[in-house]
Amino acid sequence: MNNFIALIITFASALAWLRLMDFFAHRGWISSPLSRKIIHMGTGPIYVLCWLFFDEALISRFLAALVPLSITLQFALVGLGIMRDEASVKAMSRTGDRREILRGPLYYGIVFVLLTVIFWLETPVGIVALMLLCGGDGLADILGRRFGQFKLPWNPTKSWVGSLGMLAGSWVFAVVVMAIFTQAGVFSLPISSYIPAITLIALIGTLVETLPIKDLDNITVTLAAVLAGLVLF
Repeated sequence: MNNFIALIITFASALAWLRLMDFFAHRGWISSPLSRKIIHMGTGPIYVLCWLFFDEALISRFLAALVPLSITLQFALVGLGIMRDEASVKAMSRTGDRREILRGPLYYGIVFVLLTVIFWLETPVGIVALMLLCGGDGLADILGRRFGQFKLPWNPTKSWVGSLGMLAGSWVFAVVVMAIFTQAGVFSLPISSYIPAITLIALIGTLVETLPIKDLDNITVTLAAVLAGLVLF
């Protein structure tokens, strides 16, 4: 497929998901925290799977990275108050304060840009790290808020249920997306060959996510997953 057509498809897919969740949150059909995490969980896999539409040219990774880069710049403008977008603020902030977008959502976008450009389709490292960030971190928050009565002794803001959600979400998202890429012939080995490494990376990411470091999960979990991936893949 022509790379520019691939870019349009990627933009359209990511923005459609983002705006759909914005609409639901703005209407009050889902809460802001839930909308924030659904965006977190859904945008990443949609974007990463769109990599399959690009060809093998060197420019492909940079064109693909334009998608999270442009969305991240929009987040920054909204968070700084330069651009007004109440739907985005309601969907991506916990309390309705636009400045919250300058933390988690902004870090999320920056991580996507960097991992796209650095790793692309040359290695599973970037894909697996991004799936931990999407599925694991997102599911951990959703389950933790709903069922997280029993807290971790070293971090009372996190729960056992949330951590199990982190582990399960990381593993499932990474395995499913990697299975699609292996089936498409991007990676030569069968998915079964990657499962041990994915399992260990998911476990490491889960342990890092439990640390009492406020608002930096998008960075710390990703960094831990990347370092583990560089060793294991």
